[in-house]
Amino acid sequence: MGRAEQKERTRQALVATSRRLFASRGYAGVGLAEIVRESGVTKGALYHHFEGGKTALFRAVLEEVQQEVAARVVAAAEAAGDPWQRLKAGCAAFVEASAGPEAQRIMLIDGPAVLGWAEWRAIDEAASASHLAEALAELVDGGVIPPRPVAPLTRLLSGAMNEAALWLAQSTAPADLPDTLSALSALLEGLRQEEPRREGLGQEGLSS
Repeated sequence: MGRAEQKERTRQALVATSRRLFASRGYAGVGLAEIVRESGVTKGALYHHFEGGKTALFRAVLEEVQQEVAARVVAAAEAAGDPWQRLKAGCAAFVEASAGPEAQRIMLIDGPAVLGWAEWRAIDEAASASHLAEALAELVDGGVIPPRPVAPLTRLLSGAMNEAALWLAQSTAPADLPDTLSALSALLEGLRQEEPRREGLGQEGLSS
């Protein structure tokens, strides 16, 4: 085995072990000594790969989870039909993927707390949020959604879906997931509705 391959295997072992421990007990409940011991590496090797120690390890884990969720979103969207159906399929896939215990703990709970809101948002932006913004921009450009700024709409939808995923991760009722996906579908359909036209009423309309 070459030196580069050995280094990559060590890094992968550290990330995989950290991911399992962070998912099961949370960032605060895991120590570096445990990560090193269960990974079968030295503390020096850990700092060689992750100079920032535990925080840097967590960042690598979070990025991996974010990328996996984004991949599920893209796969679901690409399997759908037109751009509108791709948006709906991608949003549903995001909620389903994010509601899992591992993604919920690492991505939605510990992510903002450990890295801070700004860095967490940057990682999210590079993954799922960028795909959502692109999909919305395509729909606005195509006239499917009435003209409106995409940036605030992206944040509103992203926040709503993150909150739904957090709630689903704690729920026990079997109907909660399908009910949430149904509500999400209705919310998205509302984006396509044109503004109601305000037509002036004539004298006959007022007297009727």
